Amino acid sequence: MRIILFGPPGVGKGTQAKLLTEEFNSAHISTGDLLREAVKNMTPLGKKAKEYMDAGNLVPDEVMIGLIEEVLKSEKAQRSFILDGFPRTVAQAKALDRMFEKMGIALDAVISLRVEHDEVIRRLGNRRMCRTCGRIYNLDQLNGDMDRCKNCGGELYHRDDDKPETVRHRLDVYLNQTKPLKDFYRQTGRFIQIDGMQEIGYVHKQILDIIYKNRNHH
Repeated sequence: MRIILFGPPGVGKGTQAKLLTEEFNSAHISTGDLLREAVKNMTPLGKKAKEYMDAGNLVPDEVMIGLIEEVLKSEKAQRSFILDGFPRTVAQAKALDRMFEKMGIALDAVISLRVEHDEVIRRLGNRRMCRTCGRIYNLDQLNGDMDRCKNCGGELYHRDDDKPETVRHRLDVYLNQTKPLKDFYRQTGRFIQIDGMQEIGYVHKQILDIIYKNRNHH
């Protein structure tokens, strides 16, 4: 399984990635985690990335591609991987294609989880987080006791980035950012969109169907 997974905030992309990595024992390549890890371990690329980050600049594409290439060389990623959070621009997608070509990697699919904006806003509007243990609830799970965590008794609060106006902004940014990417992958016939608002197990099954169908085509 070799896929790129797109999904806006609040669609449950993390959950899907986790299910897939467990099922295929594959590498989940999340660029945020990669950067943090490389900086923490002070690898040569990590040091480079840190210089940019400390100066408040974006880490340039070639450093990000370099980090991804290092991970793809690992034993776990040789068999299967999910790329999550990258590419973010068409330039990155093209650089990634060049790298895949160089490494002889064929992508199975580029999968995008689609959402209804209003539904995501409603979902995240219904989320509460515990200040003490970090557990996340939705209002239906709380049956009216909105203040205390069932797990540890800590105080529950509504995260700022879950508030409707913030969520709407994040969704708009995501859409504007990924639209050119989706068009890029559509043109090369690798792009598949599925409804991410369905039940977790059903979304997972749809992703598996796509992976197996594409594998038989290769």
